[in-house]
Amino acid sequence: MERVLEGRTALVTGSVQGIGLAIAQAFASAGARVGVHGLADQSKSTAAVKALLDSGASDARFFDADMRSPGAIDRMMAEVDAWGGTDILVNNAGIQHTVSLADATRQVWDDVIAVNLSAAFDTMRHALPKMAERGYGRVINIASVHGLVASVSKAPYVASKFGLIGMSRVAALEYAAVGSRENGGVTVNCICPGFIETPLIEPQIQARAERFGGDRDAGIADLLAEKQPSRRTSQPEEIGALALWLAQPMSHNITGAAIPIDGGWTAQ
Repeated sequence: MERVLEGRTALVTGSVQGIGLAIAQAFASAGARVGVHGLADQSKSTAAVKALLDSGASDARFFDADMRSPGAIDRMMAEVDAWGGTDILVNNAGIQHTVSLADATRQVWDDVIAVNLSAAFDTMRHALPKMAERGYGRVINIASVHGLVASVSKAPYVASKFGLIGMSRVAALEYAAVGSRENGGVTVNCICPGFIETPLIEPQIQARAERFGGDRDAGIADLLAEKQPSRRTSQPEEIGALALWLAQPMSHNITGAAIPIDGGWTAQ
């Protein structure tokens, strides 16, 4: 892997596992210094840092912040600045509650909006001005197909992801003219995954597989048939590869985009 991110510092929230870890490892393989973050005990955070160093990171460090707390986010961003500055920011931390609008509590709403949307506001307002000073910066927000289309029983989640895409587009416009082709400029984009094969959807897969005598592949196809025309899940590494491409200087003119990886879900 060409070390195109050598000398850059990336912070990936929610990156001790799943999509976040895959993105962090992609950056590590390109030579970046990578900050890993998440809800993790010492053994899990240590393992994540080791995985990044093994993947080729020039350095790696674990940052601990409750993404519901603006004060905790401010402290984390200051720590990353002291460590090397946030050249690349990936807002991946997120939560989801499947609940009808009638049954959703205010606490569910507040938690989902805080983690999925307000936390990205807090990290971006801290990082973007400093990116502009350097003439290079990348914000990659992990949204969802549910930032482009709706589904029942997901009102807080859908609202948070629609909001994340809207906020990202505003930021993209505000920073579009910063920098140059040569130094990479400042861009803000969203990645919108459909069904990704992570532990998050494993219970749904197993429930569907039981309908087909335990056939996991048949269970996946049945689950995806309702939404994702390809009837194939994506792997976290595929999200990581796209994030790495967006982080490179050659992507200087890709900004304000919301890119689905959804097997045709949002094309319907």
